[in-house]
Amino acid sequence: MKVVSYTCLFLILSISSCKDANKKEYTLLSGNTMGTVYNIKYLDDQERTIQPSIDSLLKRFNQSVSTYIPTSEISLFNTSDGLPQASELFLNVFFTAQHIYQKTEGAFDPTVMPLVNAWGFGYTQPTHMPTEKAIDSIMTFVGMDKVSVTGKRIEKKNTKTQLDFSAIAKGFGVDLVAEFLEKKGIEHFMVEIGGEVVCKGNSPSASPWKIGIETPTANARGIKQVVKLQNVAMATSGNYRNFRLVDGQKYAHTIDPVGGLPVQHTLLSVSIVAKDCMTADAYATACMVLGKEKSMVLVNSLKGVEAYFIFDQNGQMKTAFTEGFSNYL
Repeated sequence: MKVVSYTCLFLILSISSCKDANKKEYTLLSGNTMGTVYNIKYLDDQERTIQPSIDSLLKRFNQSVSTYIPTSEISLFNTSDGLPQASELFLNVFFTAQHIYQKTEGAFDPTVMPLVNAWGFGYTQPTHMPTEKAIDSIMTFVGMDKVSVTGKRIEKKNTKTQLDFSAIAKGFGVDLVAEFLEKKGIEHFMVEIGGEVVCKGNSPSASPWKIGIETPTANARGIKQVVKLQNVAMATSGNYRNFRLVDGQKYAHTIDPVGGLPVQHTLLSVSIVAKDCMTADAYATACMVLGKEKSMVLVNSLKGVEAYFIFDQNGQMKTAFTEGFSNYL
């Protein structure tokens, strides 16, 4: 999920020029949430104090889906046989995840948590790489078909089945803040959490928001492509920094839920544009599992979803995108 807010890089210039030329000053809010930071830039003629409400909203969301909070809903689910009364927030994420699990034929699967832990990318750190036998054993309780919902009760067939919403939660967090701003009557804003973003209305320059897609390199940071977003969301996923080296072997943090192994293909990162950030977030992860060719087929079959791929071709960094993505370039 490596996206850099291009507008934030030139914050001082943007605000000053906005104030002089348009006589409208945008507000910037920043804070911590979900183990990362958020940045919100918006225009509010009433100049209301809204950050405490946003922080409260994100804290409540964290209490639902964070695996790092022992008392969160997802932690309680993972350490028991289910949730007797799931919250609306939790159910919203779950049903969206279930839908995308089905659309991607299991490439996006929140029950991948035990595999993520086994390969050393979760909240546990194993001392060695898992054996084929261990992976086969874990696969018996991986799959969204192992979880069922009756009313607000969520149950699992095997107590070892666990959920991990990290590949969809930040996106939904962005959507929640965007919805909050819209309910306040705020029409022009950019909300970003850990690289996932929603842009509505105009930027301070009275034009679409400019967001930078990061160059997928392990050691250096830079912008590969600037896109123009208005009334849409975008999320990016990649393997170029989050990986493990064991005995000279590189293991990517993206785990294929179908095969149980870290992915191995030439796709370095993918940026998904969709109507909401939760959807963009989840499909970005699914594409990193599938690889460029299969992802192109998948995204072209989805209404209102576009993709921008950065991939390796014989040691050279190349790009490709769906036809509709050209509208944002």
